[in-house]
Amino acid sequence: MKVIFYLALSIVILCALLLIITVPMDSVNQYIFGLICIAWTFVIGRFKGRKALLVMIALSLIMSTRYIYWRATATLRFNSTLECFLGIGLFMAEIYSWTILILGYLQTSWPLNREMVPLPDDMTTWPSVDVYIPSYNESLDVVQDTVLAAQNIDYPKDKIKVYILDDGHREEFRQFAQDAGAGYITRDDNRFAKAGNLNQAMPQTQGEYICIFDCDHIATRIFLQATMGTFLQDDRLALVQTPHHFYSPDPFERNLSAAQNIPHEGALFYGPVQQGNDNWNATFFCGSCAVIRRSALEEVGGFAVETVTEDAHTALRLQRRGWNSAFIAIPLAAGLATERLTLHINQRIRWARGMTQIFRIDNPLLGRGLTWQQRLCYLNAMLHFQYGLPRVIFLTAPLVFMLFDLNIIASSATLILAYVLPHLVMSTFVNSRLSGRYRHSFWGEIYETVMAFHLILPTLLSLISPKLGKFNVTDKGDLLDKDYFDYRPVKPLIITAVLLLSSMAWVGTRYYFNDYVGVDPKVIIFNLVWSTFSIIVLLASIAVAKETKQIRKTIRITAKIEATLFFDDGSQLTSHTYDLSMGGARVALVKNSHLAGKNIQKIQLVVGKDRLDLPVRAAGIGLGEARIEFGDYTLNQRRMLVRIALTRADTWVSEPPPADKPLRSFLAILRCVYELFFGRRKRQIGVKQQLVIIKQPEETR
Repeated sequence: MKVIFYLALSIVILCALLLIITVPMDSVNQYIFGLICIAWTFVIGRFKGRKALLVMIALSLIMSTRYIYWRATATLRFNSTLECFLGIGLFMAEIYSWTILILGYLQTSWPLNREMVPLPDDMTTWPSVDVYIPSYNESLDVVQDTVLAAQNIDYPKDKIKVYILDDGHREEFRQFAQDAGAGYITRDDNRFAKAGNLNQAMPQTQGEYICIFDCDHIATRIFLQATMGTFLQDDRLALVQTPHHFYSPDPFERNLSAAQNIPHEGALFYGPVQQGNDNWNATFFCGSCAVIRRSALEEVGGFAVETVTEDAHTALRLQRRGWNSAFIAIPLAAGLATERLTLHINQRIRWARGMTQIFRIDNPLLGRGLTWQQRLCYLNAMLHFQYGLPRVIFLTAPLVFMLFDLNIIASSATLILAYVLPHLVMSTFVNSRLSGRYRHSFWGEIYETVMAFHLILPTLLSLISPKLGKFNVTDKGDLLDKDYFDYRPVKPLIITAVLLLSSMAWVGTRYYFNDYVGVDPKVIIFNLVWSTFSIIVLLASIAVAKETKQIRKTIRITAKIEATLFFDDGSQLTSHTYDLSMGGARVALVKNSHLAGKNIQKIQLVVGKDRLDLPVRAAGIGLGEARIEFGDYTLNQRRMLVRIALTRADTWVSEPPPADKPLRSFLAILRCVYELFFGRRKRQIGVKQQLVIIKQPEETR
């Protein structure tokens, strides 16, 4: 009886939803209905808890689906072939956005906050692990600290081995591996790029598990203790992935001051998306900061080599074979973000091409082995990278009316607004509530607009011929000696912005001279408002190309660590650091410190039982702080400095950004537009920046 009851109830609910979605309304009634739904969403949004969130999602989906149904049944009437082509193009872009909205809700509405599973007390039962650090053309300055950090991982020394997988055939890497006590593996060719490099190493190592770090990712000492226990709990677990955390700013954070106080671009994926994937046993392997069971890899023939995103493709193969996956949402390692916008775009192009290749040659909707939830999670990831063409369509659609007087939406402006506003307002509000701590409102438009024009051709070509394109390595660790505007990656955005601004001026001129005979003024206003929003997004995106100077070779990490300064007169001062890097530190000075005429000889850093003495090359004293530049140190000292500065368990844990407020987020976008034309407000130089050098060797003067 219960089955019959629930079946009948489901049919009734489905019929009611279909009625709500399909019933036609005039503009007045649609406005009233939309405002009621918006009000209900805001009211429900005041309640905490998963049930309230699910109700909000349901209301949002109803209004968005109602908009799409109305567009499909009432607005696709055209007067010419060109109008039909452009109008259908706009409608398909909206269908794409609606599909991504549904899949995104599915993926993020019920995230799994997995906890770490402790390892047994008996360390003899802990499994053996091979740590792979693949490298191709990166400098030794970048790679060596990753190796030293891996060697500092707290794990039985007889059960962990660290290997440099050098695809660059460099003698200095071989020598460093020998000096550091790490394994060194190379090969005669670079076939299949990173995947081939990893596969080449597998037969030459014997660990039960393989831990992979990109060559710039610094692991904390607890990395394996935080991840390996999960494997012992589930003998069908193939993969444990952790977030990719970055301790250097990406181009958005570095070039836009407003982006420094919001979640970084990858926070949404390494938060609700991966936690949602984990709930459906669909965690993606991301190529680094992960541990994989060797036997599972061997069962699927090693790392996938058919696409340029070997990581996600490998995870898909494992899950097709019935292996499980897990995601631990704690930053246990950190790496370098792409320094320049051009490098950032190239990296995203590779991701987009690779996911498109998987969609073509190993489509998650087809074949055996996946649950329907896993299929949809992978589908969302692959469709996501197709946003280039839809985003361009949304940006340029007003030009169709303003330049050519073509009507691609067969409806009045009043009725369009009545249907589209509830859809936009509710989806923005619900997404803000769902993932606002990981992606602030309107910033997704900025991230996508920067990439949009660059993704169209690679994704289309990959859909046509998946074998086109090759693996490209993202350069890390570059320096910039001056500020400059890199117009090349944003040239299409500049052209589009100029076209929109010119078209708006043209429309204003025509309207002033009464050239719009029989045209509803609301249609003109509608297109002008749409164009204004597009221009704001375009200008904020163009501002990312204002590359700022990066002359610091080592990145400073905020860290409060006990530090003692030793002076040339035999005195010493014990305090703590404000921040620390592999090249120096900033040390707090107590009040009434009498340092005039004293030279700092060395600094001692203390964390627990770890103590490290380092020579000081130069130092500057300001009000309340001393800035220290380390002198030359040995490899063992560097290993200890990596341990103290970069591998502490709490090194990469920080307070989350403030919760999203859509209006405040939009004002931040406007701030980006302001800075494009007028630059950032210069920070006033205070006493903390006015340093007096008190020790400077002759060779550095």
